[in-house]
Amino acid sequence: MRILYDGQIYSICRNRGINRYFQNIIQNLPSEFTPAITTNDGSNSYPVHSNLKLYYCSGKETLPKDIYSWYEKVYFRTVALLGQFNIVHPTYYMSVARCALSSYHSRLRYPVVLTVHDLFPEIFPEQLDPSGQQRFFKQEAILAAQAIICVSENTKRDLIKYYSIPEQRIKVTHLASSIDATLSYGAESVPSNPYYIYVGGREFHKNFDRCLQAFAKAVSIQPDLFLCVAGAPFKLNEQKLIAELGLEQQILHYEYPSDNHLAKLYRCSIGLIYPSLYEGFGIPPLEAMSCGTAVITSNNSSLPEVVGNAGIMFDPASTADLTEILLWLLDCPIERECLIKKGYERAKLFSWEETAAKTIEVYASVAE
Repeated sequence: MRILYDGQIYSICRNRGINRYFQNIIQNLPSEFTPAITTNDGSNSYPVHSNLKLYYCSGKETLPKDIYSWYEKVYFRTVALLGQFNIVHPTYYMSVARCALSSYHSRLRYPVVLTVHDLFPEIFPEQLDPSGQQRFFKQEAILAAQAIICVSENTKRDLIKYYSIPEQRIKVTHLASSIDATLSYGAESVPSNPYYIYVGGREFHKNFDRCLQAFAKAVSIQPDLFLCVAGAPFKLNEQKLIAELGLEQQILHYEYPSDNHLAKLYRCSIGLIYPSLYEGFGIPPLEAMSCGTAVITSNNSSLPEVVGNAGIMFDPASTADLTEILLWLLDCPIERECLIKKGYERAKLFSWEETAAKTIEVYASVAE
């Protein structure tokens, strides 16, 4: 089977969950498959597969913008036509040629499989998509797809709610963790003080401000407690809030740590704080369980589906509830160890091999 992965996601972001999703799908494809990625970014790290073909459109930095835009569309359409693919699986809702998937692939007549990871713009339109552009391109992509993959049952329910998609067009394939406790015994440094860890983005819906507020109250009672934050550098508004809460000495930042370092940070922590207002799946809680730490997370969206009874759930609107949990878990090592054991067992239910196998089933259901 020849599969074309329209590589727009590689032009948008790196070190994010969607990139890792396609990396694991592609590297777990059977050896007789031929995956191909179209991209205009030659500096990225791409998935590994014995038959992978990378089609790179050069000239982005040297050609005039209008000329490159025309050349790019011609190049990618030519690759798609000459490649005689069985299926197209876009990595984003817009094509790498920066146009709607419905118009880009209509001439190619290949079946389209689309993965919907979440409905952030639909649920938080004013904060995350005030212009409506993301929703426009997503709707166009959904209309162009013969089959849709959702990464959780919750995302499937939301997709049906917001777009009235027939249920028979949707298949759920859960995600998995790419790291586990076996990576966590290297020489990487971790704090000597007891600490919690926060991992991932810090956009509006991630509820990071409440996390800081709850942590500040916990520190007022347990002043030796630290918070490790893994991810992008702090923005000015975050730095301001940290200063206002008097947490400059209690917060340690790790900018995109390696997998080994992240696994060790997880394992040596008291627990992960994941207070999101909404998630399409939620990989950090699964990573935390795989690496041997307790999980404190919201009781909404897909998170109960991921964590099950192996974590502590709370109302993400309640700062007081989170503070109480942080102090309780710190003082209850026996209960914490029980959560860790449950987490290990829960994490075993998710694997990238299973995700890839279910994805291949979707490919086969629509392939020419």
